[in-house]
Amino acid sequence: MRTAPTILHLDMDAFFAAAEQAAKPSLRGKPVVVGGLGPRGVVATASYEARRFGVHSAMPMGQARRLAPNAAYLVPRFAFYRSISEQVMRLLGLLSPLVEPLSLDEAFVDLEAGGVADDTASARAVGERLRADILATTGLTGSVGLAGSKMLAKIASEQAKPDGLALIPPGTERELLGPKSVRILPGVGPATGEHLRRAGMTTVSDLAEAGEDELVRLLGRAHGASLYRMAQGHDDRPVVAERDAKSVSVEDTFAVDLHDRVRIRGEVERLAERCVERLRASGHSGRTIVLKVRRFDFSTLTRSETLRGPTDALGVVREAAGRLLDSVDTTGGVRLLGVGVSGLADYTQEDLFAQAELVGERHAEGVAPVAPEVAVAEPAGPVEAAERYWAPGHDVRHAVHGAGWVQGSGLGRVTVRFEEPGSAPGRVRTFAVDDPELETGEALPLVREPVPVPVPSEAAGLPGSGAAPSAAAGRGGAPGLAAGPDSRPHHR
Repeated sequence: MRTAPTILHLDMDAFFAAAEQAAKPSLRGKPVVVGGLGPRGVVATASYEARRFGVHSAMPMGQARRLAPNAAYLVPRFAFYRSISEQVMRLLGLLSPLVEPLSLDEAFVDLEAGGVADDTASARAVGERLRADILATTGLTGSVGLAGSKMLAKIASEQAKPDGLALIPPGTERELLGPKSVRILPGVGPATGEHLRRAGMTTVSDLAEAGEDELVRLLGRAHGASLYRMAQGHDDRPVVAERDAKSVSVEDTFAVDLHDRVRIRGEVERLAERCVERLRASGHSGRTIVLKVRRFDFSTLTRSETLRGPTDALGVVREAAGRLLDSVDTTGGVRLLGVGVSGLADYTQEDLFAQAELVGERHAEGVAPVAPEVAVAEPAGPVEAAERYWAPGHDVRHAVHGAGWVQGSGLGRVTVRFEEPGSAPGRVRTFAVDDPELETGEALPLVREPVPVPVPSEAAGLPGSGAAPSAAAGRGGAPGLAAGPDSRPHHR
């Protein structure tokens, strides 16, 4: 345990929903729910306004709609959220080389390693400045926890929500933790919590009083000993800057069970493409292809195939996933499919043997060889253009009305609200789904870059200048901004 609260935990407030409210002025102050909108969808994030109705993350979307029927229900825009996350993580990187991201909206920072804080006062000042910088950069709020350990820093940030800062002074850990539920400790989920409750332990002080031997007897050596230390307020886990990914995977749950074998294979191929995109984006390749199938009765089957070498070739992953599907009985229907790649390597070494087999099989079947990355198909006849799908919440642009977002669609029509971050709530218009003037758009930044203010030259007296530069301008900027190329305003 540290003697100064130099471990910081940042948790962005209702991140996905808050980002949507900031991007859509008409939704500010209103309940917003982001997640899968199908019958089997779940809530990813609910705004604080929606939480007042009892909506929370991981709740079935159908239940959320019953609790908050008038909320705005939006499909996630992960590329948009990721771009905001990158801005936040860059700000954290300015504080320390030791930043441990836990998700898009959450991270630990070791302030001591960055040399920016070594006592309570300096840690608090860094935390307040970080919150202000995040607001100025992204337009969103985050809650900050500061403590001498990761466990307590995370507890502090939870106490600070929303849009606050909480600091736990070293030496007060046991007093703080004692009356709290055992569920507040890392590693205590519903099952462990219920097991401890049956043993008469519901608070952290109950665990401390029970003693290490009793917890080991109940939970086993590793878990029991670790839980006893945490109940004492001890947590020596370091902030780890890099976490090695073990696998990359994608999966989809379908609103209606799939029975058509051709449709199922098509979905597997589509998932393989998305998986390879993520694999390449992470800079990895992998040896083992994994297929996950959840059937109509909720039984889940997993099949895997290990290649001769690591690959990130779409053709190889797609063919392997197809072979794995052939070994699975889908009679009765499929409700979920997933494709993953594990056994990751930090470099790409295409599986030439597998590709050679693929080409050889096509030769044997009398099919002209096709490069694994390219699919060639000739239409058998006229092909009707598929009706465009407009996902609620996604960005669009109209040739006349400009940027907006989809409020809803159906019966061949799509309703769009035209507004931008920073604008007043916009007007709503309805179009045909195939309107040629309407197209998908790009997410607009929540905070526009400030327009640079020209600084008068030190060469005073230029013709037409009218006046000599002020002292402030001569120092390199407008009043209130620190001078120097590496400085930036501090918002407190």
